[in-house]
Amino acid sequence: MAASLWRAVMGTGAASADADSSGGGVEFWRAPERVGWLTKQGEYIKTWRRRWFVLKQGRLFWFKESTVTRASVPRGVIPVASCLTVKGAEDVLNRPYAFELSTPRETMYFIADTEKEKEEWINSIGRSIVQHSRSVTDAEVVDYDSRPGDK
Repeated sequence: MAASLWRAVMGTGAASADADSSGGGVEFWRAPERVGWLTKQGEYIKTWRRRWFVLKQGRLFWFKESTVTRASVPRGVIPVASCLTVKGAEDVLNRPYAFELSTPRETMYFIADTEKEKEEWINSIGRSIVQHSRSVTDAEVVDYDSRPGDK
C-alpha cells in the first residue's frame, strides 16, 4: 500500500530511484515541520522497524538514517491529505506510545519513544491533515438561511 501511495504522490506508474530521490518536488531535507525516530510496522512483513520520519508540506517521508540530504532516497511516503484520522493506538497494539494513521484503504501503526513524542506527532500530523485536505469551495456550501421562499 505504501508503494501505491508513493506512486500516487510521485505521479509515476512505478517507484523509480529518480522519482524517489526527487521527493515529489518537496525539499524534505530542508526546514521540515517535524522530524524524529518512530518504529513503524512493515507493509507486507509485519515486523517493526525503526525509521527516521520527516513531515513536510503535507507528506510524511521515512528514511533508514537520520542524516537526510538532497541525495537521500525516502523508503516511503504518505500524503497526509489522504489520511482520515491520526490517534493513539496503545489499546489496539497493547504497546505504550503507539499511534495509528488511517487512510480510506489502510491503517498504519507507529510507536514513538515517549508519550510526549507520541502526542507531538499526533498533533503535527493532525494539523497537516487539516491544512492539506481539500478545502470546501463556495459552491459546496449550502446556506439554509438564504433558500428562496424562506423569507
